[in-house]
Amino acid sequence: MTPLLRSFGSRSWRPQSPCSIRVPRLGHVRSLATPSTTDDSKPYYVTTPIFYVNAAPHAGHLYTMLLADVLKRWQLLKGRKAVLLTGTDEHGMKIQQASAKAGSDPKPFCDKGADIFKNLAKRAELSNDHFIRTTDPAHKEAVEYAWHLLNERGYIYQSKHEGWYSVSDETFYPESQVHLVLDPPTGRKVMASIETGKEVEWTSEINYHFRLSAFRDKLLAYYTENPEWITPHVKMKEVVSAVTAGLEDLSISRPSTRLTWGIRVPTDPTQTIYVWLDALINYATAAGYPWAPGSEHIGGWPADVQIIGKDILRFHCIYWPAFLMALDLPLPKRFLTHAHWTLGKQKMAKSTGNVVNPFFALDRFGTDTMRYYMIHDGGIDNDADYDNIYIIERYKKGLQGGLGNLASRITRGKGWDVRRAVERFAGEGRQSVSHFSEQQPSIRAFEVLLEEFPSVINKRMDALRPNLALKDLMDHIYAANAFLQAQAPWDIASKLKKGEWVLNTSSKEEAEQLMDYIIFLNTEVLRLAGILLQPVMPAKAKQLLDMLGVADDRRGFTDAHFGVDKDYGVSRVPIGKGQAGVLFAPLMSDS
Repeated sequence: MTPLLRSFGSRSWRPQSPCSIRVPRLGHVRSLATPSTTDDSKPYYVTTPIFYVNAAPHAGHLYTMLLADVLKRWQLLKGRKAVLLTGTDEHGMKIQQASAKAGSDPKPFCDKGADIFKNLAKRAELSNDHFIRTTDPAHKEAVEYAWHLLNERGYIYQSKHEGWYSVSDETFYPESQVHLVLDPPTGRKVMASIETGKEVEWTSEINYHFRLSAFRDKLLAYYTENPEWITPHVKMKEVVSAVTAGLEDLSISRPSTRLTWGIRVPTDPTQTIYVWLDALINYATAAGYPWAPGSEHIGGWPADVQIIGKDILRFHCIYWPAFLMALDLPLPKRFLTHAHWTLGKQKMAKSTGNVVNPFFALDRFGTDTMRYYMIHDGGIDNDADYDNIYIIERYKKGLQGGLGNLASRITRGKGWDVRRAVERFAGEGRQSVSHFSEQQPSIRAFEVLLEEFPSVINKRMDALRPNLALKDLMDHIYAANAFLQAQAPWDIASKLKKGEWVLNTSSKEEAEQLMDYIIFLNTEVLRLAGILLQPVMPAKAKQLLDMLGVADDRRGFTDAHFGVDKDYGVSRVPIGKGQAGVLFAPLMSDS
């Protein structure tokens, strides 16, 4: 339990009556400008969506977790306190039906499902600070509190609701968003959502509604003022288009006779709160909601970035900000919406069984390899097709043949001393060999590449494009291997040993200088890459930095600048012959 939640009478408070809550009524919402907070007072707050426990996770869930983890670790790398939330969504008709089908009561069913997702987070080395469950007592009270505020402010009313309802999507669809389709397995003609393809059924019932339509203009104004709110921009355009077309009020409860598994409406136990209203509040709950006025930043609110799949865009970028506006809370600063993973060009889905078991993949290829592959190949704009062949290709080309090969060539090379090269040229030492870069454009071009390396990656990460950041990083590794091959320091070492003349040098000492400078430049690429790779591949980045002898306290972003570290160059781990000390060993199987 967070300290802020404890401040509410050690949770003895119960929102029994809205009469005790004094809040502005409808139409009197204050400015939604985010309170100014310093980086020291507010942690960088990253969230994943919370995952349904009705079936086991697949590779798409792993990808969402990893995106959030990389963004959180990047902030830590830059010296900022950061908080990561993940968890499980455990209420609603879908869970009620799944538990019944499994012959289990809902709570034990959810306990089992939550444990699987917790295990996945641990297996993937997720650095999450919170794992929230919507069955947590603290979350229940936060939802009840929010309901009372919405009700007292006039945003909730009761009326009859008729429409096409999808149990799978846990939402009503208007007539314009459903169509008649043939269900191949059964041969039945059914109504289904155009957006998701899930079957819908006609439902007529009395329930509570949220005045979503009242927020059309406020939402559009916010989108206009924050054009980069959603990444990629095409998803922002989709949201703006949907809201511009008009908003219908949202049904936010179900009769408890039909939906027994969920949080009851605190003022009307005959109704159960709609799962999406319940679920979305989790992001605030984990940050300590309800909090004392002005204290929301202590737990991280507003979220700095919320990671979501493209199929839940409407819930998070239309419903969620409207709820927050109604509650008079700051909105999340940014959303990163990612595309889907496909298998055989078909969307991974638990309902069809077209999935990749993430535990099997992590066991087979290793955690860091899977983290690398999923961030490198995962889609932000477009779907990505999962295949073991692609993982093997990425491993061989990028990890074993690229990064691993460069590390082995530098740290195991004969005829030079990495520590000597670092001592000679780190800091101001480069000035002594400025004539090399003046005489050889390829050396100067490589120096420029090194000087720009950290800012190139940082720019991508600031734009919430970790996939492009990783691709850019690997381009630097490939360039370094090509540069090393072209400069051939082993030839210089061989000539020096034989006392032969070395091209572009006037003496033995100058030839040794040139060789050491080439080694220093490539070693710096490895050092910078090792630092910048830590959010993506924590274990392998550590191993690389250990191989280079980089001190533990010299591995932050401020250290990731060309030539600033003068004290590394002696390996802290054994680097022997054969596979001993190799960063990326050959795969046991290529199939």
